[in-house]
Amino acid sequence: MSSLKSKRAIPENGKGFTSMDSTTAQRRLNSIHAHLVSVVDSAFSHSHLRSSPTAAEFLSEQNYSVVLPEKLQTGKWNVYRSARSPLKLVSRFPNHPDIGTLHDNFLLAVDFFGDNNYLGTRIRVDGTVGEYKWMTYREAATARTAIGSGLIHHGILKGSCIGLYFINRPEWIIVDHACSAYSLISVPLYDTLGPGAVKYIINHAELKAVFCVPQTLNPLLSILSEIPSVRLIVVVGGMENEVPSLPSSTGIQIVTYSRLLNQGRSYLQPFCQPKPDDIATICYTSGTTGTPKGVVLTHGNLIANAAGFSLAVKFNPRDVYISYLPLAHIFERFNQINLAHYGVAVGFYQGDNMRLMDDLAALRPTLFCSVPRLSNRIYAGILNAVKESGTLKERLFNAAYNSKKQAIMNGRSPSPIWDRLVFNKIKARLGGRVRFMASGASPLSPDVMDFLKICFGGHIIEGYGMTETSCVISCMDEGDILSGHVGSPNPACEIKLVDVPEMNYTSDDQPYPRGEICVRGPIVFQGYYKDEMQTREVLDEDGWLHTGDIGLWHTGGRLKIIDRKKNIFKLAQGEYIAPEKVENVYAKCKFIAQCFIYGDSLNSSLVAIVSVDQDALKAWASSQGIKYKDLEQLCNDPRARAAVQAEMDAVGRDAQLRGFEFAKSVTLVLEPFTMENGLLTPTFKIKRAQAKAYFAKAISDMYAELTTSDSSPVK
Repeated sequence: MSSLKSKRAIPENGKGFTSMDSTTAQRRLNSIHAHLVSVVDSAFSHSHLRSSPTAAEFLSEQNYSVVLPEKLQTGKWNVYRSARSPLKLVSRFPNHPDIGTLHDNFLLAVDFFGDNNYLGTRIRVDGTVGEYKWMTYREAATARTAIGSGLIHHGILKGSCIGLYFINRPEWIIVDHACSAYSLISVPLYDTLGPGAVKYIINHAELKAVFCVPQTLNPLLSILSEIPSVRLIVVVGGMENEVPSLPSSTGIQIVTYSRLLNQGRSYLQPFCQPKPDDIATICYTSGTTGTPKGVVLTHGNLIANAAGFSLAVKFNPRDVYISYLPLAHIFERFNQINLAHYGVAVGFYQGDNMRLMDDLAALRPTLFCSVPRLSNRIYAGILNAVKESGTLKERLFNAAYNSKKQAIMNGRSPSPIWDRLVFNKIKARLGGRVRFMASGASPLSPDVMDFLKICFGGHIIEGYGMTETSCVISCMDEGDILSGHVGSPNPACEIKLVDVPEMNYTSDDQPYPRGEICVRGPIVFQGYYKDEMQTREVLDEDGWLHTGDIGLWHTGGRLKIIDRKKNIFKLAQGEYIAPEKVENVYAKCKFIAQCFIYGDSLNSSLVAIVSVDQDALKAWASSQGIKYKDLEQLCNDPRARAAVQAEMDAVGRDAQLRGFEFAKSVTLVLEPFTMENGLLTPTFKIKRAQAKAYFAKAISDMYAELTTSDSSPVK
């Protein structure tokens, strides 16, 4: 895998810095060391940091981050690290430095928590869904060994790629553990990357085996002749008599998960233990051209990220977690590594988001991870219920909310009476026991974050990460009452902001440095699988990953995401949008002369500004017998908007746009996008920042309209 080679220069304990005069180097190292104090110093027992008279301006009173020079001879202090581990990037769990792989991590979990509940699912009895039934850590380990042995029995060799093509359930976790134990590479498959993505990934990663469920078996069968690398298909949850047999000429065997399990039990094999530098998984994400990119992550990458996170957040064996976020995404994969490390019980949802609240009531989790889209629904549902509860109860809620918020902002403990009177009923919506909540995938509105803190209490954080960094880049620190940021660096990485002059972002900006977020450390991926060109685009020679996100350093060394460098953005549910691709599709619509697609990470859908083809719009109005004073009036006519929207939907379906790529609302304008009005570049590309500002009111009105029409509360 020559395309995965990259140079790394990560300074730890002074290593990696270029040579210079020894006296000067020592003086500057002493300057850095002046920020550090022993944790036994009673005056500073809460922190590893103190202000230094030589560089006091680089530290704030909160001390969430410490600033270091990237290279000693430049003298520029621009690299931020966590105050929890400022001189050494974390790569192993401090209490368990022997854990270097996912296999090691699970072995420890089985040794320490073998008889604890691990994987739980709800059992259906007489058509009714009942309570959770559990598999212990030891039972899961036994199944892991059998599945891995079964794969070897079928000739699957060390280093082979194994596909997982089904949603969250215990078998997903067991297969993943089997891959780790026998040095196989897990490759999640999912449909949201678009038509043909599954076939592309299977062929690109040269999968040897694919685990699926009956619902995803048929799509696989339809492309059997086009996926020549596959030798084994395992159907999870399928009945023996429902699984088709294939002619031997295909070279592919289809077996049920149960049969593979039994075959493995009869053919138990010793583990083929991986090394930290071995590839653990290839996670495919959206590419700028629409072709998925395979993010290569090693065992060491994933363990380093979990280890760094453990310095900020710890769980315990009494905790219970609900798994409903897609295991194909890095957020949930990362969660599972941490949960196993602490012996947490993981209950799976039924597979239906509409029944998630019922699953929460049955499981009563203590840990709950979410994405802004769901948090926004919870927020809207609670507020709607409060408004409908009557004047007296609404006043009581407002009094409780304001009192608790004031106490939290002033660093005081809120009165427990408000929980008893108001908030315990709200907490019951998530089962009543949640003590830790985390939000990721895209930014959460500060208003919603504050609302969750006040209503649910406990430890509530927001984080920032990406697949290419094995998940967490930064997260909020416990006790930080400020919302609207994504916290301090993961102790397993360092962060710097690089100037983006074309967008007027620089590290010298006041009052806050701004620029493209770059990340370096043991959490950074090895490269894109078989794609050296795109790897070089994001990973430079010094080992810095260029994320494409624009950030600023807030007070106390907190990171805040403010923009995107490239014309790709993320919606609230975590899906990436390439707006120019969508605009090119809609350009085929007869009513459209020009189109500007807008979306952001605080909203779950796209909206469109359409500069209309005036002749086409006039012809339509005439055919419908619609009278109008002038074209501006016609553009504002709801019937015209509906007709254009319907035509856009039809064009989008023909082009096989994915559901989240459809514009959900449209505004019609007569004015064309031109260089004169500042909306086009000389090469006739839309200036997105200017268009966003130019049409700000129309965009705001469309999202308000969508919110009004989709305000169904969470049941």
